[in-house]
Amino acid sequence: MALLLILIPLASIILLNIGFKNAMTKLAIWLSLAVSAWQVAMIIFKVGFDSLNLVNVFNLEIDGLSSVLLLSIGIVAFCSILVGNGTICCPKKKFNFYNLILLSIIGMNGIVMVRDLFSMYVFLEITAVSAFILIAYQEDKFSMEGSFKYLVLSAVATVMMLSSIAILLMYAGNTSFVMVRDAVQGMNSPLVLTAIALFVVGLLIKGGLVPFHGWLPDAYTSAPASVSAFIAGIVTKTTGIYTMIRIVSEVFGFSETIKMILMIVGLISIFVGALAALGQNDFKRMLAYSSISQVGYIILSLGTGTALGVAGAVFHLFNHSIFKTQLFINSAAVEKQTGTRDMDSMSGLSNVMPVTGWTSVVAFLSTAGIPPLSGFWSKLIIVIALWKAGYYWFAGLAIIGSLITLAYFLYMQRRVFFGKINVNFKDIKEAGASIIIPAIILAAITLGVGIFFPYFINTIIVPVSSVF
Repeated sequence: MALLLILIPLASIILLNIGFKNAMTKLAIWLSLAVSAWQVAMIIFKVGFDSLNLVNVFNLEIDGLSSVLLLSIGIVAFCSILVGNGTICCPKKKFNFYNLILLSIIGMNGIVMVRDLFSMYVFLEITAVSAFILIAYQEDKFSMEGSFKYLVLSAVATVMMLSSIAILLMYAGNTSFVMVRDAVQGMNSPLVLTAIALFVVGLLIKGGLVPFHGWLPDAYTSAPASVSAFIAGIVTKTTGIYTMIRIVSEVFGFSETIKMILMIVGLISIFVGALAALGQNDFKRMLAYSSISQVGYIILSLGTGTALGVAGAVFHLFNHSIFKTQLFINSAAVEKQTGTRDMDSMSGLSNVMPVTGWTSVVAFLSTAGIPPLSGFWSKLIIVIALWKAGYYWFAGLAIIGSLITLAYFLYMQRRVFFGKINVNFKDIKEAGASIIIPAIILAAITLGVGIFFPYFINTIIVPVSSVF
């Protein structure tokens, strides 16, 4: 079953490109939607098991942590495909977009299922290559610049991770998680410590954490609307953040040094991202800095080194993939209808775009950790994990970070959606169904996960905790 999550999207790409160009161009959206919907359905029916342990000759395995990521990948891909259908005009560009999304799904599914460092690296590069192309999809100056920055810094991360894998291979004789863990944990060799540091820094770059975040705002802002939702919603979360959770928890272990580095990087990212978001006028750029801040919570929780902290990190990763994708979709709707991302030139859009306005409220309240929405519960778990681990100051600062988050999102909501309608936009309407439907789906997930949180304790938190 695990292997099908790679083979089915791969077979879909082959099918779309074997010929019959006109027919395949029309089929592409339905096939890509079907693949992502099938993935969601498969994981929903499997989630709740402590471990599926579907291991095969390719060393693929699905456990509680993998299930959460596979579910997130399917949901975000499905919504991004719909948005792409509504925002990308040229049929040829749409066709290529769907192919690149399917390629990204292959890469990300591989990342979350492999249990081997080198195999993980291969799937990371598959995902990165498709991301470079997607970010530059508009082929203008800004998208090319954003893609180039991502390419350069990702290449630096790649060199670091390959060097680390080479060193670890010398010590372990193998690159499987189990062999590397048994070989290096507890060792104080300077070379091993260097390898661990190189790998961790490489993942921090791919995840866009401070101080390696310079590429992220430009990449998220300059990409097409559907690509911004996809990259911000799941790609960087999988290539950088999930990988960090998996490798640190399962391979390198939680030494005091690693824990403190993660917590400091996480805390700095929370405040740098939040404070930078406060000063933005560009809608998408504000969301980009907000992403840095929210990823900081995930890394901060991981840094506790406890099962509850890891579970909180994974739960917030899932929540963030949902509400951040939704916010980028909302920004796509606003940009498509108004022709601008400058928040100072907008006001009162909820009067003419009520669905976009109120789904945005749901998403930003969840981001800020307001009950009963899903983001409240994951942030609560993070604060509790910090407190139980004895990091009282970190717990208090995490709460302050949420207050800043609430402040900049209230400021955004007032400038964009509330108040008297700008006369220049009084005749606009909601964006098309391809944008509205994904926004409603994601808002419903955010609300549903929050209201039915006790169910998700058993289906997400407990399985993830049992893995570690």
